[in-house]
Amino acid sequence: MRKKLRALVEDNTSKYGKIFDYFIQILILLSLILFAIETLPDNSRSTIVFIESFEIFCVLVFTIEYILRIYVAEHKLKYIFSFYGIIDFLAIFPFYISRVCDLRALRAFRLFRIFRALKLIRYNKALNRFHIAARIVKEEVILFLIVTGIFVFLASAGIYYFENEAQPEVFSSVFHSAWWAIVTLTTVGYGDVYPITDGGKIFTFFILIIGVGIVTIPAGLVASALSKAREIEDEENLENSKHN
Repeated sequence: MRKKLRALVEDNTSKYGKIFDYFIQILILLSLILFAIETLPDNSRSTIVFIESFEIFCVLVFTIEYILRIYVAEHKLKYIFSFYGIIDFLAIFPFYISRVCDLRALRAFRLFRIFRALKLIRYNKALNRFHIAARIVKEEVILFLIVTGIFVFLASAGIYYFENEAQPEVFSSVFHSAWWAIVTLTTVGYGDVYPITDGGKIFTFFILIIGVGIVTIPAGLVASALSKAREIEDEENLENSKHN
């Protein structure tokens, strides 16, 4: 029985596994659509009753799915505290907490229902390549984040040096200058904070040039990693086909 259930909930290559996957995916999408409709201000009483009834149905199905996944998991605690396990839990937790406690503050937990969208990740095979790509570029990404953090600090300190006297209310400290540094290095440039001194403008020019490089580096890393991930996936599929 446990083997059959594991094949049903984890093997999406079989007939019944595919049906189960598609059924859960459709429920997730419908649940999210109704969640959005629920926020409309002029819903009729019948619409509200239907949404609440469908919500109960979805929660029951997701709860059964969550229990089944715990039951068939070889390492139950590992699944419970895994990314997918936490997402599956968050998909049903708001419903039960709102029934147990009728405190108004706890209604905020209903927002966690949007995490059901992340459940769709489980059913997308292509995302496996992103997982492989993340492993490939992990060290490079860490180095990139460290370097970016250093540049943010240097940019914050530099613009503070140039603009503090001219705009003490905006660039009152290095920490206050960090907002300008972040939006400038990412080339967003909201325009709410900007330099007015000649030195600050020249300094901003060089920061913008550096920012262009900072924005493009991750795209190159991800593209090369995904290309490598596809090669690894093709090799694995070839080996599996030979064994079969």
